[in-house]
Amino acid sequence: MDKETFLYSCNFSLNHNSQSYEGCQVEYIEDPDSFTYSEFFRRFLLSNSPCVLSARFTDGWGSRRCWVSPRGKPNFDHLLQNFGDAIVPVANCDVKEYNANPKEQIPLREYITYWKDYIQNNYCSPKGCLYLKDWHMHRAFPDKNIYSTLVYFTSDWLNEYWDAIAGDDYRFVYMGPKGSWTPFHSDVFRSYSWSVNICGRKKWLLFPPGQEEYLRDRHGQLAYDVTLPDLQDSCLYPHSAKGCQPLEVIQEAGETIFIPSGWHHQVHNMEDTISINHNWVNGCSVTCMWHFLQCELKAVKQEIGEWRETMDDWHQHCQVVMKSCTGIDYKEFYLFLKVIAENRIRFLEEYFAGRDISTPSLSKLGPLHALYDLGRTADVLAALIANEDFKQLETESFSPAPLELLHHSQAVIDDTYRINNL
Repeated sequence: MDKETFLYSCNFSLNHNSQSYEGCQVEYIEDPDSFTYSEFFRRFLLSNSPCVLSARFTDGWGSRRCWVSPRGKPNFDHLLQNFGDAIVPVANCDVKEYNANPKEQIPLREYITYWKDYIQNNYCSPKGCLYLKDWHMHRAFPDKNIYSTLVYFTSDWLNEYWDAIAGDDYRFVYMGPKGSWTPFHSDVFRSYSWSVNICGRKKWLLFPPGQEEYLRDRHGQLAYDVTLPDLQDSCLYPHSAKGCQPLEVIQEAGETIFIPSGWHHQVHNMEDTISINHNWVNGCSVTCMWHFLQCELKAVKQEIGEWRETMDDWHQHCQVVMKSCTGIDYKEFYLFLKVIAENRIRFLEEYFAGRDISTPSLSKLGPLHALYDLGRTADVLAALIANEDFKQLETESFSPAPLELLHHSQAVIDDTYRINNL
């Protein structure tokens, strides 16, 4: 990040409270040589707007060479030879279960056998339309030359945190036949996502934040499939007429789509398609994640509120329920902020002391980006410390103590501003 972008982003974060998406278009970026990280940061991260990058951005990826046949179709032989014994999650697109598709775990070779038969039978099978989704291939095969994350997406706090604790990750491979699809949703923790088609085509239906409220049925449940005529029934969906039409994007082979925070979307494979996807959070979206967690906890407290007076440690039970539903609670959110803050503190101290940088990924974006990250982390950490529900937790065992981490972060920020005369 250059100094001009840093100063702009700090001013933007302080003064920008809302975003209008009226008349929003999905921009297409053709030339990777003339599209800088700073430009992506300003035009798309700060404005929380979608974009599509041309296939030229991923020309060097190994998966685009090896996973695709000369006819532009999935190279089943290569996939079988290299990953055939891997166990993969497969969803049935023809079955709805709690507003999602039920999944099973099967060997990749079994799925590819199904896929071949499905194609030969004119895209029909008694098993239904099966879609390989959310396969953690990167975690299972870290040394394969599959792809390299584009620089625009390298400030990836979610995977930085889960890598640090040797836990989960949010890097996925999707493989599915023509007609497979993903129901209407927004991404985990209100994260961003990026997705690259290795082969095939996808149709994306995108709705800016807030529009999903018009797509709730009379019981308050989000629509499962926004293409169904049921949405025109005002008895079933009383507010659908007030909503906007979706932004429709046809994503071609090799292209990358960036989905901003809180944008609900539905995705259809128009051909046999393989794609790679990451969910990610950074300094521009961490406040969205924090707001999402507060909303989730509020919903849990309302749901089990009638037992408040009869339940010991009611606040802790709310945290347990929230984590079971969303995958994170306030304690882990603090640990998440701690890892991100301490990595930036260490980087800035090493950088200005002239020592070898122990976190090469941060050096790609430079000290001003690390400073921006630390500032955004400190802002959310301060809000977390002041939060009444967080105060109910037993934070004495946290190391460092939340307030100590906040003061350390603020001291490093102040020192860095002074050194750079910002």
